[in-house]
Amino acid sequence: GAAEGAGLGNAFLSHISAVDGIFHMIRAFTDPDVVHVEGEMDPARDLEIIHNELRLKDVAMLNKYIDLNQRVIDRMGGGGSVDDKKKKDEFAIVLRVRDWVAKGNDVRKGEWSNKDIEVINSQSLLTAKPVTYLVNVSEKDYARKKNKYLLLIKKWIDENNPGDKLIPFSGVFESNLAALPDAAQRKAYTEEMKVESAFPKIITTGYDSLNLMHFFTAGEKEVRAWTCRKGAKMNEAARSIHNDIADSLIQVDVMKFDELKAAGGEAELKAAGRLLTRSKDAIIEDGDIVYFRSGMGRAKK
Repeated sequence: GAAEGAGLGNAFLSHISAVDGIFHMIRAFTDPDVVHVEGEMDPARDLEIIHNELRLKDVAMLNKYIDLNQRVIDRMGGGGSVDDKKKKDEFAIVLRVRDWVAKGNDVRKGEWSNKDIEVINSQSLLTAKPVTYLVNVSEKDYARKKNKYLLLIKKWIDENNPGDKLIPFSGVFESNLAALPDAAQRKAYTEEMKVESAFPKIITTGYDSLNLMHFFTAGEKEVRAWTCRKGAKMNEAARSIHNDIADSLIQVDVMKFDELKAAGGEAELKAAGRLLTRSKDAIIEDGDIVYFRSGMGRAKK
């Protein structure tokens, strides 16, 4: 299989080890012109195959770490320096994680301490990543909001990975929609089909799975969206733009979009007393429009 180094599949698994989350696409349509690699359609079987490959790849990566470090750890014996103890603790954690995955479990389903999580994050393990399931149905099924495989897929997810999100979409519909040359034709097409693109939901669900959100900066010439973690402080959000801004941040002017829209503009919002001033330790909220006031000349080196 791919996890054992076979063909392009192994290269693919290596590439996704660098990502923070996984969109797992499941085929849920029949088409004689698109041959299924396993012959017959069976989404539950396909899900099992992919998840097993992810676990096998994790076991292989963890075994590689163990093989590279086993002799070094054995030579340390029972004593050693503080750094030696740290290495032995890390090695013990890797062993426990390897055994957990080898028993058929995903890393993300285990109960781990903060120290465990720090080591796990350093390994870029595939089964530690959040998963969102995208079910690719035919354009006809997407339009009528019915598909014979959806309940089977939902049942498998609920039994094996409860809480994971499932989003039906149609690759054919999205392709046809994207091929239209202008917004008017795209609008007419969605009205004719009586459905909208699933991409906005896919994007926002992906952000939620990674605990991410947007904030905005705005000027006369442009408005830009930036990404940060939910619950981030203002100085942490500012680091998304530039480290110097974060290091020298003094305070932040904040506008709420709904209030800005209702007021008609920044001047009107300020006159109404709704231009908010926040400290660098305040929590930024999803959709905030911010102006970071920093002393760039006093930025830490």
